[in-house]
Amino acid sequence: MWLKTLKIKNFRNYQATEIDFHPSLNIFLGQNAQGKTNILEAIYFLALTRSHRTRTDKDLIHFQEKKLLVSGIVERQAGKIPLDIELTPKGRITKINHLKQAKLSDYIGAVNVVLFAPEDLQLIKGAPALRRKFIDIELGQIKPIYLADLSSYNHVLKQRNAYLKANDKIDETFLSVLDEQLVDFGCRVMQHRLDFIKKLEEFAQESHSDISQKKERLTIKYLSSVPFPSLDELENSFRNSLLTSRKRDLFKKNTGVGPHRDDISFFINEMDASFGSQGQHRSVVLSLKLAEIKLIESLTKETPILLLDDVMSELDNMRQLKLLETISQNIQTFITTTSLDHLQNLPDDINIFQISQGVIKKEEKLNFTNK
Repeated sequence: MWLKTLKIKNFRNYQATEIDFHPSLNIFLGQNAQGKTNILEAIYFLALTRSHRTRTDKDLIHFQEKKLLVSGIVERQAGKIPLDIELTPKGRITKINHLKQAKLSDYIGAVNVVLFAPEDLQLIKGAPALRRKFIDIELGQIKPIYLADLSSYNHVLKQRNAYLKANDKIDETFLSVLDEQLVDFGCRVMQHRLDFIKKLEEFAQESHSDISQKKERLTIKYLSSVPFPSLDELENSFRNSLLTSRKRDLFKKNTGVGPHRDDISFFINEMDASFGSQGQHRSVVLSLKLAEIKLIESLTKETPILLLDDVMSELDNMRQLKLLETISQNIQTFITTTSLDHLQNLPDDINIFQISQGVIKKEEKLNFTNK
């Protein structure tokens, strides 16, 4: 799949812009704070209805405006699909083929994106919330049922925490009812995640072996807050963990076990990757991103769109080459950069857009030489 056209209205520093893209490589060139990343963010927003940079929707709307519109035409094997997202004071309105979508899970997955930004390098050593967000975003766009189960789980979790906070005297029967719902949705969420991690690991091992020239073996482990010997015993283990944790939950007024407390860990040759070098961290994250592309391709039979937000300067020549090899395999790619100097081995047939103060100008001729 590839994004043919993007229209944005009142998004960040763009009031009204329409851009036609190349099916292969598109480069946004310009100094810092000109609006390069905003274009990538708009594409990401069109795919996932959310930003990768902020949780506050108001931040996305152009200064003094009340609503924004992002629309695009996606070319898939089945044909063209128009997508629209409008952000209004009343909420989001999402449309596929000009038809309004009632649920978020009905919309997400119409176009798949893989984003690689400098903050992704924190994935190995950062907080567990970063890794949970990584799973939620990637799994959500290839398996819409996961989003529905996760939303139901979070709804019950919010109810349970609110009940624990609001009452000094707890009705044990009511809490047990909430626990049962939490176990039901929580087990579904964990099973989706375990299945995803297993598949991701297969592809990531292949990529990492290639990047490390077969010197390193990457493994990914799911660290559950619920200890369970096997999947068959997951439900009972979760139920028992909630009972064991009840005294602690009543004291702290929140829920101590469940998928909202889970984490993933990366290992290189059986050693915790968080103790590895910065170069190893970059290799692991690059392997994960390449694995995401292969996983999405294997499940949806469509190639995802790759968004590279100023990461080429973070990678050495060898890792750049591995990434560019992937780009050459018919994957539409968007790159933001301040300079073309560190970009090597670029294909000839590409689009380059100069961006200055929110004004986008397409370069007619390539005025650089590949190194």
